[in-house]
Amino acid sequence: MNIKQAKEEIKHTVQAYLLKGEKGEYKIPAVRQRPVLLMGPPGIGKTQIMEQIATECNIGLVSYTITHHTRQSAVGLPMIKEEEYDGRKVSVTEYTMSEIIASVYNRIRDYGQKEGILFIDEINCVSETLTPTMLQFLQCKTFGNQKVPEGWVIVAAGNPPEYNKSVREFDMVTLDRVRQIDVEADLNIWKEYARNQHIHPAIISYLDIRPKNFYRVEADVDGLQFVTARGWEDLSNLIKTYEELHLPVTEEIIYEFIRNHDAAQDMSAYYDLYRKYEDDYRIEEILKGQAPAEVYARLMHAEFDEKLSVVNLLLDGLMKMFERVDMTKQGDAENDQLVQKAGQMLEHAFDFCDEAFGMGQEMLIFITGLTMTSESAMLLSVYPCERYQQYQKELLTGTKRGEILAQL
Repeated sequence: MNIKQAKEEIKHTVQAYLLKGEKGEYKIPAVRQRPVLLMGPPGIGKTQIMEQIATECNIGLVSYTITHHTRQSAVGLPMIKEEEYDGRKVSVTEYTMSEIIASVYNRIRDYGQKEGILFIDEINCVSETLTPTMLQFLQCKTFGNQKVPEGWVIVAAGNPPEYNKSVREFDMVTLDRVRQIDVEADLNIWKEYARNQHIHPAIISYLDIRPKNFYRVEADVDGLQFVTARGWEDLSNLIKTYEELHLPVTEEIIYEFIRNHDAAQDMSAYYDLYRKYEDDYRIEEILKGQAPAEVYARLMHAEFDEKLSVVNLLLDGLMKMFERVDMTKQGDAENDQLVQKAGQMLEHAFDFCDEAFGMGQEMLIFITGLTMTSESAMLLSVYPCERYQQYQKELLTGTKRGEILAQL
């Protein structure tokens, strides 16, 4: 399944595990609450969805990457305790509380969150000395001799062996005590996230054109080459900051994040082209309702990739305006003026797209881009746009959508 489906499944699991009966007892007793084991390639957002689930369920989150830990920090340090058996005093070895279990109790104490998620990442990539501890954790919900507090749901994540040489296979005894969810990289789902996280539009536009470069892991004579969703997001943050500082974004810089020579070179060339399109097509003038005639003439003979870039540039320009609207200030004169200005820009964008693209593939991408973002949804709630409603109905539902997607 994709990461969005995995998020919903884990969220439902948390809700089910934390459901209580009339007497305050958990309807699924702790011994039957199987830990969730989320298996998928690195860098696709496994950690991010844990944060989202905890926020949406209003519970705590304690997160650890277990490969950063030693057996001592996970289990605790040995200590000597005096015990008496059959009238004879003996010294017994016990352990201090695990750092991980202590972090859960600290969360309960500091935030008053008695329920939450204990998330352990890279659980199948631990050292040989720590492997038995991880198996015990999944099977018995303990670190050393300390149990995970009741009300805390265990979610662990791991990487399939093709992505990590350190992976250790779990045995049947362990797998029979967990709920395993297998997740794969999915560009369409990531694009929903990317729009709302304001990933640089050049990256979104590039991946529309080169979807195979969204997630790649290859081994050749030069060693391991890879591209991950995490790499694209981190590159986006750097590009936006470099642009603010007026610094050049070179192929070498892109390769620091996109660790595949061909993909980095291709992205570098496209980024330069994307910036050129922004000037050539005079996006600001289009959004002011002043689209020059020569722009339409150029688009008429442009390749689909170029048209797609123009659509994403329009969306980027709109989103920058939409972000300025504060939905908490409805009735404020200045803010209401911003709403009207943003609405007019949207109307101008539709005027341009109507004339340039009609009911083609480009319009579908434009409508989809508007539909994916929370800023668009908020603006459209106070500025109803008839053409948006019309095109959404015609292009995002029914047979017309199927026809256009088939062409795409």
